[in-house]
Amino acid sequence: MIISAENITFSYNKEQSFILPNLYCSAGSTILITGDSGKGKTTYLHILAGLLKPITGKILIDGTDIVALKESKNDKFRGQNIGLVFQKSHFISSLTVLENLEMASWLATGKKNTTRAKKLLEQLDIKNQENKIPTQLSIGQQQRVSIARALMNEPKVLLADEPTSSLDDKNAEKVIELLTGLSKEYKAALIIVTHDSRIKEKFINQLTLV
Repeated sequence: MIISAENITFSYNKEQSFILPNLYCSAGSTILITGDSGKGKTTYLHILAGLLKPITGKILIDGTDIVALKESKNDKFRGQNIGLVFQKSHFISSLTVLENLEMASWLATGKKNTTRAKKLLEQLDIKNQENKIPTQLSIGQQQRVSIARALMNEPKVLLADEPTSSLDDKNAEKVIELLTGLSKEYKAALIIVTHDSRIKEKFINQLTLV
């Protein structure tokens, strides 16, 4: 397994605590995490990304327990091994599309991987947008740039939070095809959090939080 999570519990306060199901995902495979609002979908994704630390449990990514890592090592490990596609893109607004991708590689490795950035933009059919700033792009194009940025450092795990919620049917289908296709190509475990009923039928492996 590229990623596994076992015995995970988390609490924001006494009124809001979660006991989360075990999760196992191998390279090139996809798991969909579904459930009603407030059941902990995004919380679970943030725990898997090492952005939140659970009260109990362990999360192994390629053999490393990220729960046991100190914060500085956790940040470095995330940059090198985990790709994140957020619901909102969080680009650096003053940088071009290409520069945003280069920054992702520079933060993780200390080097700007321009060649890889341009290859991903070409794969995602947005090469002609590389010199624009993100606000000049459509929502669908911004989501493609988010996917490219998440793949910049060849992550072992790709985590996507509601990647289709703001897209029309055509673009939603394209984004799911891109995510699943690229995760297989780059041998990354793909975990998608969604309440989007349009994409649920496309995946066999699902975890429903109740």
